[in-house]
Amino acid sequence: MLISPAFAQAAEPAAQNPLIGFIPFILIFVIFYFFLIRPQMQARKKHMEMVSNVRRGDVVVTQGGIIGKVTKVLEGDELMVEIADNVNVKVVRNTLADVRSKPQPANDQ
Repeated sequence: MLISPAFAQAAEPAAQNPLIGFIPFILIFVIFYFFLIRPQMQARKKHMEMVSNVRRGDVVVTQGGIIGKVTKVLEGDELMVEIADNVNVKVVRNTLADVRSKPQPANDQ
């Protein structure tokens, strides 16, 4: 016979610390925290700070893509936004996607 048969040997199982089995799960959690959870928390904190600092005269973009100018800051979390001449809408602060700075006056040249 050209190939000799190989039989399984009875080996004693190596004694392993149960904590070593959890190391891959711990490493995966740490990776998820630094690459997914932490950046998302920082982005949310930055967005909340941006939205809370909205003032009258700021140009804002809603999540629906509507660009308008804040004409009035209402009670609570509502704003009055002018999206066209004499067209005002109420907008909830948290639905703002971007807050642009106040428009700069045009230079006369």
